[in-house]
Amino acid sequence: MRKPLLLLALPAALVLAACGDKSAAPAAATPDAQAAHTFSPDISAGDFGEMVRVLASDEFEGRAPGTAGEDKTVEYIKAQFERIGLQPGGDNNSWYQTVPMIETTADPSTVLRLQTSTGARELKFGDEMVIGTRTGQANINVADSELVFVGYGVDAPEQNWNDYAGLDLKGKTVVMLVNDPGFHAGDATLFDGEKMTYYGRWTYKFEEAARKGAIAALIIHDTPGASYGWDVVKNSWSGAQFDLRAEDDPEPRLPAQGWITGDVAKQLFADAGLDLDEQIKAANTRGFKPVSLNAKVGFDLKSTIAEKSSRNVVGILPGTETPEQGILYLAHWDHLGKHEGEGEDTIYNGAIDNATGVAGIIEIAEKFATTEPKPKRSLVFLAVTLEESGLLGSKYYVAQPSIDLAQTVGVINLDAMSVAGPSRDFVVTGKGNSELEDILKTYADQQNRTLVEEGNTAGGFYFRSDHFNFAKAGVPALYAKGGNDLVDGGTAGGKAATDDYAKRYHQPSDEYNPDWNLEGVVQDLEALYGVGRTLADGDQWPNWYDGNPFKAARDQMRSEAGGAP
Repeated sequence: MRKPLLLLALPAALVLAACGDKSAAPAAATPDAQAAHTFSPDISAGDFGEMVRVLASDEFEGRAPGTAGEDKTVEYIKAQFERIGLQPGGDNNSWYQTVPMIETTADPSTVLRLQTSTGARELKFGDEMVIGTRTGQANINVADSELVFVGYGVDAPEQNWNDYAGLDLKGKTVVMLVNDPGFHAGDATLFDGEKMTYYGRWTYKFEEAARKGAIAALIIHDTPGASYGWDVVKNSWSGAQFDLRAEDDPEPRLPAQGWITGDVAKQLFADAGLDLDEQIKAANTRGFKPVSLNAKVGFDLKSTIAEKSSRNVVGILPGTETPEQGILYLAHWDHLGKHEGEGEDTIYNGAIDNATGVAGIIEIAEKFATTEPKPKRSLVFLAVTLEESGLLGSKYYVAQPSIDLAQTVGVINLDAMSVAGPSRDFVVTGKGNSELEDILKTYADQQNRTLVEEGNTAGGFYFRSDHFNFAKAGVPALYAKGGNDLVDGGTAGGKAATDDYAKRYHQPSDEYNPDWNLEGVVQDLEALYGVGRTLADGDQWPNWYDGNPFKAARDQMRSEAGGAP
């Protein structure tokens, strides 16, 4: 772990390296992106909208890591941090923390060769399956690997649950369901019922399959279980994929991993004389045993491999009394870039996801920097890369933080903010996790708003954004944003806005719209600023609620740091 930086050091030479080339400076933002705009010190809809407009413009090319779009993006964020008066918080007192990465692009002509009792079949990349590797190897060849259905692919001793019991997986490929036990059965006595736990996340499933010795793993897609359609899987797994280097990531990796569509799965099970729906029911029963699918799979996965780097952008406002302690605001700047050949619009602009979050932390940073008195504790503003590739930029920062995690008071994450207007409610994703919610409630009460949990608890959204890496490490983390009971339109208006965004999520149509109602965003940012201000001006150490799985790690780190839990 890197030692905490010297907060009062003068800014050093900036690390302006292009991805993979430490000598090249990032391309300057385009004239359109630098169009004149006068920023105010207060949180304002105009300032917020202007930053979203720039970050989501075609000139930024979808903000994919390792592209010219990254260069423009991190330069723009750095310029905003500089304008505000923050200090650099990255490597060697620069604005950037370099995140080494492996770029892997699978050959889209790859097919999965299935051999079942009814004959041979080839599954096409994109339409019927997606597959990739995290090994950094250009060629992964698998022949005649036995397919085994392992239910939800979960081994949870505290739940007395092991889908792998008695199974030797050497050379085998596992097929498993998305989400976790209890979801499809609607059984509240299994795990958290319809509310996804970490065992339901696809990242966990692949890691567990690797720990068990599988050669490959395939997740069966279904829209309710995943909480998104097949197009999201297809778009997210197409083109360049990014990973940390193996030496920077202690978690295990499979030779190959991917997804198959629900229709493919139904036919695969039928060919084995099995009914997929009946097997899903069985997988939701304690004591489930793995089932051979009487089939084999083979593939020749060819990938283009390149070692590159991307960048987190880190700005710090040093505390006046205890600068070694910090509150961290977090948003990811990356999106899906350009997908050539897909149609007229090939740029995935990522306006809501997540130009809104980046603009949000900059607005909060400016209010902190221009409000007297200055905060007693430090404020860290972190714009991370590679969220769309598995929360990698935040994972790297957690391993090498600017302020030690034991001295990080709390984390507030902004991701995909609501632009539908003011709401009577305030959605706390993963509600019931930490005492940060108690502080947020104070500010929500002042706005006559009610804290509520997310509408789709089955989606596991608390595990799908960058704050989760901090949570796993033990640091209390809050992820909250505008709700669905709109002041103008009620719950019907909120549902319409949610449904509209669902169509745009991870699509080229997630673009800036000057007709957005940003009054709700301003309310959200004011409340989230208030949480940080309470922590920055006081001496509180909010913790996880009793019974939370991350509390033990927090208690241990605070004890080792010589502070109270």
